[in-house]
This record gives sequence, structure tokens and C-alpha cells, in this order.
Amino acid sequence: MTRLARMAAGFSAALMLGLHALSAQGPRTPSARLVPAAAIQLPGDVDSNNPFVWDSVNGAQELFVITSWGGVPVQSSGPNVDRLRQGSPVSFATHPGHGVWMESILSDDVGTWYAYYHHERPADECGRPDKQLPRIGSARSSDRGRTWEDLGIVLAAPRGSAQCRSTNRFVLGGVGDVSALLDANKQDVYLFFSQYSGGVERQGVAVARLAWSDRDTPAGKASVFSDGAWLPAARHDAEPSENWSYPPGTPLAKATRPFHDGNQAADVYWGASVHWNTYLEQYVMLLNRAKDESFGTEGIYVSYAASLSDPHQWTSPQRLMNGGEWYPQVVGLEVGAGTDRVAGQRARFFLTGKSNRMIEFER
Repeated sequence: MTRLARMAAGFSAALMLGLHALSAQGPRTPSARLVPAAAIQLPGDVDSNNPFVWDSVNGAQELFVITSWGGVPVQSSGPNVDRLRQGSPVSFATHPGHGVWMESILSDDVGTWYAYYHHERPADECGRPDKQLPRIGSARSSDRGRTWEDLGIVLAAPRGSAQCRSTNRFVLGGVGDVSALLDANKQDVYLFFSQYSGGVERQGVAVARLAWSDRDTPAGKASVFSDGAWLPAARHDAEPSENWSYPPGTPLAKATRPFHDGNQAADVYWGASVHWNTYLEQYVMLLNRAKDESFGTEGIYVSYAASLSDPHQWTSPQRLMNGGEWYPQVVGLEVGAGTDRVAGQRARFFLTGKSNRMIEFER
């Protein structure tokens, strides 16, 4: 073998070793950064995630958003996210009672919207009506979100899990602050929810799934990802609104200091918002990280996954910013397509309905 041939063979071997090393490491985790932008604010007061939907009005595409404050959702609309006009509170043909915060909306593409809402009810079972035991419900609209028909509760904390002696400022357990996404095949709805009950091993953002075909009758149909398996709800005899018992979920990112332990310090991820990123070709989740029992924000974090069906794929949360307000959310800029569920390489970054930054992703 000539010297040139030996050099070429050595180079080829080194290249192959390098490729094998890259393959063993797996795909590179994406990154995100925040850059300044002109300030905008969603119309109405905001105290939750804000669902966006594009729909056709008189032959033109219009962007709708529902903001919620004090348990009252308000529907607004406009030509794009920068030019939304404040609308009016929605009405309910049937109301679930207490407060409703609509946080995710999915459309069936033929004019019906399905909302997944955070539902707060007083912690009467603890004798503490000033605190809340939230759960998650669903509602349906056929008039672009002006009027809603309640479809019932789709997720609740396990029975008997209320932390009645908790010093938490707002909740004594429960589940809530939901972000819903439909998979690419339109087979299942994945519900990313905050779990406030249980010990340190149970608190944080967990995930459930609901067959899209069950969207009109969802009560008792969701399965919760728990200890590596999708576990169904169990039926029990109770009042009609609570005749399903749901298992506890396994958090996607571990808490290290729980709520409800009598120590004001906490370290719990909560308040997820999830979207499909067309540039990354991955799902992206933004999270709050609470530092105390008043939900003070330690920082905003981001996680990635190639698939919704395998919760183990979500990467360890990376810090996006220190501190910040509640409810971090991405809103895509593409007319007719960009929403809180779909975005590209560059999108609007919101905290509690306010935006003075863009978020930019890199592969």
C-alpha cells in the first residue's frame, strides 16, 4: 500500500469513528434564546395560558384568542397577534360551576372547537373555602368560542390526596394549568398538566392522553402516564360530577422541594405550554419553576421531544431566563397557521399575556 493510500485509509477510518461517536451520542438537543422586540399585550386580563385559533370569517383568516381572569374567559380576535381587538366574556349553554380558565383549544377542522380548561373549586372538604382544589375539564363550541357546552371533568387528582394542612398560598392539591396538543395522526390528545397533590415524587408536570374520537364524551376516558404505563381511570360511586378516580401521574421533570410540607421554600415545575416547532421538527415545552409556596418564579425553562407518545423522550429542562412571570407561552407568527400550538424558528414569547421578546430556536 502506498503512503497516499495509507493516509486515505486512515482518514476514512477516523471519519467512520467520528460518525459512530456522533451516532452514539444521539441527536443534538436544540437551543433557544430570547431577543428584544416591540412590546405587545393581549387584550383583557390574563391569569392562565391563552389558546389561539385561526378561523375563516367572511372568506378571510382571523386569529381568535381566549384570555381568562377570575374564572371568566373572554374571546377576542384580529388579523394577527399584534392587532387583536378585545371582545366579550364567553357564555355557557351549560356551566361547570365555579371558575373556568380556558387554556387550550383544538379544532376538528369543520367548525367545532374543543377547549380544555382549568377548573377551580373551593377546598370545602378541608374546611378551607379560601383555597382551591383545581381539576381539568372540557367544553365544546360551534360558534368560534362565543358559546360553550360543558363536556365534564377529564382529569382530577387521586381521591383523598388533598393536603388540608398545607400553607400553600393558592392550592391544597389538585391538578390544573393544562396544555393540550393533538398528535400528527389526529389519534390522541395529549394533556400536559400541573400536578399539585402528593409528595415530592408526584408534584410537577405530568401527561395524560385522550383518544380524539372520545372528545365529545371525555369523562373517564383519559389515561395517565404513571410509572411507565398509561393507566385508565377507575369508576366509583360518588356524586355524578366525580364518579371517576384518576391515577397519579409521573412528573416529566422531578421536583426537589414539594409544596405542602410546611416549608415555604419549594422547587416544582408547573404551568407547561407545548407546541410543535416546524423548524426544529420537534415538540417544545416551556415551564415555570416555582421557588416557594406562593409560586414565586425561579426561572423559565424549555424542554424538547421528537414524539408525544413517549414521555421519556422529553429532555431535561434547560433554563431560558432567570425569574419571570407566570405562564410562559410561544405564539407562532405565520398567518393562518401560527398559534400557541404551532410555531417556527422565530416566534413571540409571552409571559402572563405580555410580550417584549421574540424566542429564536436553533437546531
